[in-house]
Amino acid sequence: MDKKEAPCCSPTDKEMSCCKVESIISIDNRGQMVLPKEIREKAKIRAGDKLALVSWEKAGKVYCISIIRAEDFSRIVEGTLGPTVEEVSSK
Repeated sequence: MDKKEAPCCSPTDKEMSCCKVESIISIDNRGQMVLPKEIREKAKIRAGDKLALVSWEKAGKVYCISIIRAEDFSRIVEGTLGPTVEEVSSK
């Protein structure tokens, strides 16, 4: 994956910041939330898109929840684990 395609939270990209409050959203009584239109447009999220919800925990408590486009998440995992898998399978 070339650097232009790398998502901002790529573990190898030290130049970009990952955390920024974009919006405060509410959760309704059914546990649903709405991503604001401005964020959907900025992120180019469309109806039917698949998103991966990733959480970071510390001491059993969730501190951060991130939503990443599924195909981007797949590339992140492949880029991170691919070299490790190749190394292990070559032994």
